[in-house]
Amino acid sequence: MRGLGGRLGGGQDGRERRWTGLDRLESRNRAPRSLLVALLLASVTLITLDVSGGGSSPLEPARRAVGEAFGPAESAAAAAVRPFTSVPAWFRSKGDLADQVRDLEASNAELRGKVELAGFDRNRLEQYDGLTSAAADLGSALVPARVVALGSRQSQSFTVTIDAGSDAGVGPDMTVVNNDGLVGRVLRVTRGTATVLLIVDPDSTVGGRVGSSMEIGFVTGSGSLKEEAGLDLRLVDDASVPSRDDTVVTWGSSTGPYAPGVPIGTITEVYSSLREASQRAVVKPFVDFSALDVVGVMVPSGSASDRAIVEADGSLR
Repeated sequence: MRGLGGRLGGGQDGRERRWTGLDRLESRNRAPRSLLVALLLASVTLITLDVSGGGSSPLEPARRAVGEAFGPAESAAAAAVRPFTSVPAWFRSKGDLADQVRDLEASNAELRGKVELAGFDRNRLEQYDGLTSAAADLGSALVPARVVALGSRQSQSFTVTIDAGSDAGVGPDMTVVNNDGLVGRVLRVTRGTATVLLIVDPDSTVGGRVGSSMEIGFVTGSGSLKEEAGLDLRLVDDASVPSRDDTVVTWGSSTGPYAPGVPIGTITEVYSSLREASQRAVVKPFVDFSALDVVGVMVPSGSASDRAIVEADGSLR
């Protein structure tokens, strides 16, 4: 028993010696706390020296050497993985680029449209500005309007439709002008439109007065929109001979279809008729009837209108 107990006791001592050896081995492999503290202090010291040193830091040579040693390897690795890492960004960039292209195309189309319409808008603005001068020269208020349709040739009449009617203060037998001169007179109106008989219509007759001699006569239309066709002027006094380049204006009245003093055109040719013992003159109209756009209808000052009216002094009301 003593021998067995001795063995057992010896076995317990052996186990104790074995576990004690393992503890020593583990303690040998663990870094002591003093080493960790030393490393921490060394790190803090190096950081402090590096920060306080700035460009002349004592660690700068070591940092430069490490950069020179590992820099090429880092560049090569970045170049190798760049095609893979940039794939998502490439797809996003392509989508953004497509959106930018569409936006630029839309902007270019808008700018191109503005450039193409620049001359048209400029001409229309000049015509509107011209109405203010015409109102002041004629001493009458004008309702601005635009030509929106040309009369059909089947009717054998030369008329236009304007976008101003009774709501704008326009009525039948009102004089229609533009910034160049006499256009015609209003035949009929609706609430929003009016039909205008042009002075080039062969059934149109306008009382005209020669500027230099003050002789009166009648101006009839030629039935053509071409400027070279002209208008026909016959004076009341057969013995009176009009002069070339004389200006012809209306001699109507404020209550008639044509207001007085509206420019019609200039005399370009004078013909004598021996059979009729009269003088006939060709008048070139001031208005280009093949390019009518903005016109003004002469209305009494203070007329009610659904749009701005150019008053006789050139102001808008």
